[in-house]
Order: sequence, then C-alpha cells, then structure tokens
Amino acid sequence: MEKPLDTLIVDSILDAIADQRLVAGTKLGEQALSDIFACNRAHVRRALSMLTGWQVVDHLPNRGAYVATPTPQDARDVFQARRAIETTICRNAVRLADATDLADLRRHLAQEDAARGHDNRPALIRLSRGFHILLARIGRNPVLARYLDELTMRSSLIIGLYAQGHATLCAEDEHAGIVAAIAARDEARALSLLDQHLRHIEAGIRFDDVPPATGGLAAALRG
Repeated sequence: MEKPLDTLIVDSILDAIADQRLVAGTKLGEQALSDIFACNRAHVRRALSMLTGWQVVDHLPNRGAYVATPTPQDARDVFQARRAIETTICRNAVRLADATDLADLRRHLAQEDAARGHDNRPALIRLSRGFHILLARIGRNPVLARYLDELTMRSSLIIGLYAQGHATLCAEDEHAGIVAAIAARDEARALSLLDQHLRHIEAGIRFDDVPPATGGLAAALRG
C-alpha cells in the first residue's frame, strides 16, 4: 500500500534532515515541494503543518517555511525533559512489560541491527526514536507517551542536524542493555542505563560543527 502524499513528503523531509542533506534554515518553498512531489500545494501545506506542529519546521510570517534551527539551549531543554519523562516510562515498563512486549522490543533491536549493518543513518535515527516510543507504549501511560512523541521528534531533528557520526545515535549495546534490564525486572539498572544512553546521545551533539548544505532542495530530497 502506497503512502499518502502528505506522509511521503513528511518522511522525505525527515530522512533528508537525518541524512544531513537538509540543513537548518533551508527554505521549504510550497511551489518547489509541489513540483518535486508532483502534487498540489494542499498536500504540501498539510505536510508542512505537521512538521511545524512537531517543531521540525519554522513557519515565518510572510516568508514561508524553513527547516527549524534549534539552539544549544533547545537541545539541553529537550534532553532534560526526556530524562524526566522517560524515567517514569522506563520504571513503568520494568513493572508492566509482558512476554509480547519483550518480544516486540527484541524484534525492534533486530531491526536496528539490520539498519546498522547497512550503515543507514536515517533509518537508525527513525528506529532510535521508535525504540523510545515503544517503551512509552509498554509503560501504559498515554499522557506521557504523547509528550514523548513530540520530544523525540524534536531530538531527532537536533540529532539529524548536528550529531556527528553513528556513534552519537546509539552505541550498539545501549538499547539491548535496557531491554535486558527490563526483562530481568531490574529497575535500578534499567533506569541507570537509560540515563547514560540519553546523556551519551546529547554529548554527541556539536552545534559548532554544522555540516554544509549539499545542493538544492530537489537534490536533497531525492537523495
């Protein structure tokens, strides 16, 4: 089943950011996007509206839409909020995860391994976010899950724009260690590993080493 056009546009922009083909401040012109995706501007507007709601895109009055430009303080705020929220989510997951949940987590780890083996940075960023969203589902608190959804989208933008190399995404055993601690019902270890994991990602963000633009909008979105 083909993706709806709105979703295709959103995913293409997110992948281009993750692959550092789109840099902060890039203009996302409605007509240009309409031409690239061979669609009418209504699809483009809906896609940009979704990205603006997630704070991945800034919509400036009388100027249009641009890839958001998060600041170092934005990054600190996002990761501090994530640590606060995900501590409770992880604690709940340790207490509530059942056999199906653990199977889902292990399946997700296998997908991460496959993406890592293919050196697929955009997929790794998506899957890293997906791991934390999956933990939130297992934690059975939809209010926290909703907040985390936005925070992980914002941190994915920051990672895609400014994190250097795959090591800053997820060390190979970090998610696996958290899953093992959850399976063992070891709350203290799970919380400790989660905190280390989030701090490791944050430490890999380098705002003073921004990758250069690699060409026009069409080239960036077509990879």
